[in-house]
Amino acid sequence: MLHHLTLWVPDLSRSEPPWRWLLGELGYGFDRTLERVLVFRHPSGFAVALEQSPDMVPGMLYSRLRPGVNHIAFALESAAALDDIVAKASDHGWSLLPADRHLIAGGARVAYMEDADGFEVELVAPAG
Repeated sequence: MLHHLTLWVPDLSRSEPPWRWLLGELGYGFDRTLERVLVFRHPSGFAVALEQSPDMVPGMLYSRLRPGVNHIAFALESAAALDDIVAKASDHGWSLLPADRHLIAGGARVAYMEDADGFEVELVAPAG
């Protein structure tokens, strides 16, 4: 089981609003114990952390198409939950991507979104 995932983002203040909204919708609570790292903890024990990279090079952008993490997939309890998040996503800094990109979810309903820095999130809900 995974314990946590840390994303190094180019601008923590830009990343916070969309991620705080999305992770809140997914049941993650904001952990205020660290000063320069945003930590969101799920009741299951898994955490997602956002940290501003100290090693940014001017003009360097994240690309999910380079070696490294392509996207993060979150399981949702229902198709209704997926539809609700998708309906609100653009109001919170997320752009929808075509839904035919990854087939690992095998038969489940999926939605793909990315934030302003190109980090992709896949939402997976049970089919039907």
